[in-house]
Amino acid sequence: MASYSLSPAASHTDAQADGIDPLLPICKTVGGGSRYFGIDFCMSALGSDGRSRTAESYRNLSIIAVDLVTANATATVAKIGGLLKTGGKGDDATKESLESCQALYSGVLDLLPGCAAAIKAGKFDQAALSLERTASAARECDDAFRENNVASPLALEDDSEFKLAKLAVALLGFAS
Repeated sequence: MASYSLSPAASHTDAQADGIDPLLPICKTVGGGSRYFGIDFCMSALGSDGRSRTAESYRNLSIIAVDLVTANATATVAKIGGLLKTGGKGDDATKESLESCQALYSGVLDLLPGCAAAIKAGKFDQAALSLERTASAARECDDAFRENNVASPLALEDDSEFKLAKLAVALLGFAS
């Protein structure tokens, strides 16, 4: 198994041999100093996908993170569709915000297949740009509700999308 270039003392293989969760040194590296997400979020997110524990590179972990971003965006679009079907909680401001978010998340879903392909091709800057746009779209969705002075039924989804996108960008920073 190839080892990560985390530090001379901590590799993926070393972590497994020591009985430590192999994601811990990775998440300490990418999330320890992040202002966007913490080590616990990284561990929880990557730990939710079994492929993470055997991924042999930051590139592979980045692809897994993009898959998580995509799954969250897909679930969010479905939730928005359901909310709009029931009348958007009954008021025009909420409906307008939901429609804005639907357009934003649909745009995200259009970006993400190209993002995964860019990572596989080693075009990390291109992938990072798509992920930054994804993080921005999540914030814009949240802002749509705030600007309309209504509570967001998507606050959790927006926060997760933002953090997952930032996690993927951080992983890409170590990919080769």
